[in-house]
Amino acid sequence: MTRTRTLLFGWAMALAGIALFAALGSWQLGRQQQKQALLDAAARTLQQRDARPLAVAADPAAARDYDWAAGQGRYPDLPPVLLDNQQRGGRPGVRVYRVFVPDAGDPLLVDLGWLPLPPDRDMPPIAPSPADTHVRGLLAPPPSAGIAAAALQPQSDGTLLAIALDPAAIADALGLPALAPRVLRLDPDLPVGYARDLDVLPNTLPPERHLGYAVQWYGLALAVLVTALVLTFRRRRRHPNSTP
Repeated sequence: MTRTRTLLFGWAMALAGIALFAALGSWQLGRQQQKQALLDAAARTLQQRDARPLAVAADPAAARDYDWAAGQGRYPDLPPVLLDNQQRGGRPGVRVYRVFVPDAGDPLLVDLGWLPLPPDRDMPPIAPSPADTHVRGLLAPPPSAGIAAAALQPQSDGTLLAIALDPAAIADALGLPALAPRVLRLDPDLPVGYARDLDVLPNTLPPERHLGYAVQWYGLALAVLVTALVLTFRRRRRHPNSTP
C-alpha cells in the first residue's frame, strides 16, 4: 500500500509539473505568434507607405494597428516627455516625445528619437520644439509598459520622466483634454530629432526568443514525463510481485 501511494503521489507531482511546463510553453508560443503578427503588419505598412491623415491616430478601434500617416500641424509649447529605460546598441537612454497638434484631429505624441544617459543619469539637454509644421511616420501603439505604472516625474529642467507611456496620464499631466492612443514614430529620414528607427519591438524580446523559450518549456515537460516513466519501470522491475 505504501509503495502504491508513493507511486501515485509521484505521478500526481509529475503530471502537475508537466501541465505547468506545457502551459508556460503554450504561453511563450502565443507571445511568439503575437509578436510575429505585429512585425508582419508593420512590415506591410512600411512597404506600402500609403499615407493616411493624422486624424486616424485618435480612432480607438485602431489603437493596436499600424498606419503610415502624414499631415500638417504644430508643436505646442509643452514640456517634452522622456521615456526611461530605453536601450539602443546596448546603451541605456531615454526616448523623447513631444505633443503635436495636427490641423485636423486630436493631439498626439511624436517620437523624436533616442538620447543616451551618462552613468550619473543626468537627463540630457532637450532641444526646443521643432519648427517643422509637417510630420510623417509610423502610427503605432505606445511601447509596452509591462507591469510598470504610468507615473510621471517632473524634472528640474521642466521635462517629464516616465517609465511607461500612457497617453491618458500624459494628457492629464499636461492639461490636455486628450491624446490619441497611438503615437507617431517619426520618419528617420526627416532632419529633426535624435537617433531613431522604426523598430516596432524595441527593448523587448523578439519572436524567435519566445519560440526558443517555448521549446525549452516543452522540453522540460517531456523530460518530466520520461523521468516518471523510467522511475515507474524501474520500480516494477525491482518489485515485480508487489501488491497494493
